[in-house]
Amino acid sequence: MGKFTKEMIDDYADKLLIGLTPEENKMVLDEFDEIDANIDLINEIKDIDKVEPMTHCLDEFYVTFREDVPEESVPIEDLLRNCDDTEDREIVVPRVVGGEE
Repeated sequence: MGKFTKEMIDDYADKLLIGLTPEENKMVLDEFDEIDANIDLINEIKDIDKVEPMTHCLDEFYVTFREDVPEESVPIEDLLRNCDDTEDREIVVPRVVGGEE
């Protein structure tokens, strides 16, 4: 694919509907340059292509689950007392995604 360009970054940003300022575009390009440099270093490791990929960071990975013991739940009314704004049995929070209210 080659190196990322300013035009590629702007095109991807437009497709993701995020838009970037020229400064943000340069920051992204600089980050990709850093990533490329690190990948180049990794590729210089002798016999890296012979290393078996790992599914976990530890050689021996075991998961032990605790016994599932049902316990009495806290009444929802008690939990909702900690909230500033509620509606029925739900917590009212500010809208964080665009759109009309």
